[in-house]
This record gives sequence, structure tokens and C-alpha cells, in this order.
Amino acid sequence: MLSSGGRYDPGTNSWSATSPTEAPAARYIHGAVWTDEEMIVWGGSDRTVYLSSGGRYDPDTDNWTATPTSGAPAASTSSGRSGRAAR
Repeated sequence: MLSSGGRYDPGTNSWSATSPTEAPAARYIHGAVWTDEEMIVWGGSDRTVYLSSGGRYDPDTDNWTATPTSGAPAASTSSGRSGRAAR
């Protein structure tokens, strides 16, 4: 399991590394959605426990922000499903 990421720019057909600063802990089988402004990652597993944490990534600023855990859904996995958030 890796704790790194990348972002793809279709305009230049190239990849660049995302900042690891404040990124959520490495995980797999998590949920992720694109809101037209940011990528939100939630849940998943670190191979030992299910996680009830996540983060929001803003590609314009290359910054991560932790998502609040108070009142958040229970720890879970997404079974590999990702998608686009409704507005």
C-alpha cells in the first residue's frame, strides 16, 4: 500500500505528484468522489482496521484538508466504488 498520489492533466497529457502534506493515511478500498472542485476520500482500510477518516484534495492549490470525524459515517469500505458527488 502506497501513501502517494498523482494528478493527471489532460491538457498536457502528463502526470505530476500530489502533495503528501496533510494527506489522509495510506488506505485501500476507500470511497472517493469528485465535486468539480475537489476530490474527497473517505473510509477504507489500512489492512488492520476499517477507517473513519478522510481528506479533501484541492488540485488548484495542491493542498489536502482533513475531513471532520465528528458526526461522520461509521468506518467502512466502498468495495472499490468511486464517483461524482451530487451538487
